[in-house]
Amino acid sequence: MAKHVPARRPGHNLWDKTMHPYRTHSCSALRASNAGTTARLSGWVHSKRDHGGLLFIDLRDETGMTQIVIPAGSDVMATAEHIRVESVITVTGEVVLREEGTRNPDLATGDIEVRAKDFVVQSHAAVLPLQVAGQEHYSDELRLRYRYIDLRREKVHANIRLRCAVIASMRKRMTDLNFVELQTPILTASSPEGARDFLVPSRNHPGKFYALPQAPQQFKQLAMVAGFDRYFQIAPCFRDEASRADRSPGEFYQLDFEMAFATQDEIFAVMEEVMSGLFTEFGNGRTVSTAPFERIPYTRAMKVYGSDKPDLRNPLLITDVTEDFAGSGFGLFARIAADGGEIRAIPAPGAGDKPRSFFDKLNAWARENGAGGLGYITFNAEGGQGPIAKNLEADRAEAIRAKLGLKAGDAVFFAAGKGHDVAKFSGLVRTRIAEELDLIEKNAFRFCWITDFPMYELNEETGLVDFSHNPFSMPQGGLDALNTKDPLDILAYQYDIVCNGIELSSGAVRNHLPDVMVRAFEIAGYPESEVEARFGGMLNAFRYGAPPHGGSAPGVDRIVMLLADEPNIREVILFPLNQQGEDLMMGAPAPVAPERMKELSLALNLPKPKPTVKKD
Repeated sequence: MAKHVPARRPGHNLWDKTMHPYRTHSCSALRASNAGTTARLSGWVHSKRDHGGLLFIDLRDETGMTQIVIPAGSDVMATAEHIRVESVITVTGEVVLREEGTRNPDLATGDIEVRAKDFVVQSHAAVLPLQVAGQEHYSDELRLRYRYIDLRREKVHANIRLRCAVIASMRKRMTDLNFVELQTPILTASSPEGARDFLVPSRNHPGKFYALPQAPQQFKQLAMVAGFDRYFQIAPCFRDEASRADRSPGEFYQLDFEMAFATQDEIFAVMEEVMSGLFTEFGNGRTVSTAPFERIPYTRAMKVYGSDKPDLRNPLLITDVTEDFAGSGFGLFARIAADGGEIRAIPAPGAGDKPRSFFDKLNAWARENGAGGLGYITFNAEGGQGPIAKNLEADRAEAIRAKLGLKAGDAVFFAAGKGHDVAKFSGLVRTRIAEELDLIEKNAFRFCWITDFPMYELNEETGLVDFSHNPFSMPQGGLDALNTKDPLDILAYQYDIVCNGIELSSGAVRNHLPDVMVRAFEIAGYPESEVEARFGGMLNAFRYGAPPHGGSAPGVDRIVMLLADEPNIREVILFPLNQQGEDLMMGAPAPVAPERMKELSLALNLPKPKPTVKKD
């Protein structure tokens, strides 16, 4: 065998010293028309196959794959056959047509292969902790610890590329609508946005802290005061809150925008144009709601859908049947009705013929979710059937059937209780029934607005009145409503946009009047002195002439998650934290050296470790 030519300095080539040192083409570019030419490719060794002396390498870069063939006796065989997958190489060789029967129609470059004559190893790969090729499943811990390898995998890589394209499209759509992109500060003051702040100690101001912005809320409103008519930003936001499937701990990005001299309808129109355009562009043919999106007041959403994030792909609607059980022979529900509770009915079309095991499974599920069980009535030609129907007057069962528009062969399930608890559980039942009966619309993005949120709510921990949403929202009825109405009865010009049961954004028409702002915060327990101290910058700005304004901020991560059809938001974030808010790859959060703590005038007061119980 001829001696292998050793790795050479960049730029060296056996035939053509004018060639680019790394590549003349990407790994997706070569076609049959390139046959007979010399090409240079660089990338990662995706896979290797030895076929009776012929060595085949699938060479991958970001764009795609090209098959490299190394014949027996080749000068480069010795190097090629010992190299591990995921090593980085540069190959120069002749582009040749594949023989009939060996072409790959599923590969853009499937009509050709490159016969290697020059083989340079740019970087050797060690034994991999996880494989790039194939569809193996790995633990989240392993994937996040070696995220740079995980990102080479086709689906994950495609998700990040999709994210890039979505953000680029967002920017173009916003600039086309005459929005200007501004960058707001990262180091700022603490602001009540519904979560805990991340604090940054100041070395030059001992004992004082910056806060990372939970949202650019005050700054974008100040931009309106400064005379910018339409602002937007792909804004980083930081919140010290727990992880969920649709929420990344620590940081996230949102399409933040604000409009001066704009009505709520005009804000909605901008959002609808951008969202419908994005989801049509990147939805791969899936159905997208057309503007204007359905508007659902908060109180109706909680009654009819059992959620302020309703999934409109689910056709089932919840009906209040409290009166139908009041004073009835079914004692449990009659007592709940008499005690001020509610009974809500969730239809189950076609479920009347299901076996008993179907209902037993749902009953067990209800108990797992904290309910006493899940009562039901099935309907046949004779009327209502089942445990509830046995004790419920026939005319009452018939009234429920008629109210819900059910027929023989259908069923109805019931949720009973008080206030928010029964609303939430009935929403869970609605979702579960639709899933069990396969009623949720496929390949569709269904948008809606939730409007008219309460301005205030009772804090469950303190029992005191608190803001329910954004504290800088304009109350419906203005100062008069704040002075005369029960705070819990005051509605705000607040709204959420929801897609397929996922909240993409909260927004509001803002409170731009100083006296209204002071009074609104006073009701929530903030005296004027504290408002001046915490929000004096914005409050003072309003005293110098502030236009009416409003906006919203749909989450970029959630949008991409929906478009990528991923169940977890981490799949569309370049380097996400784990569920505990840790960066396993970089080792953050991490202890800080004592001298650095001293420099920041900080001392630790760590919680005492929990006592361990010795086992016998």
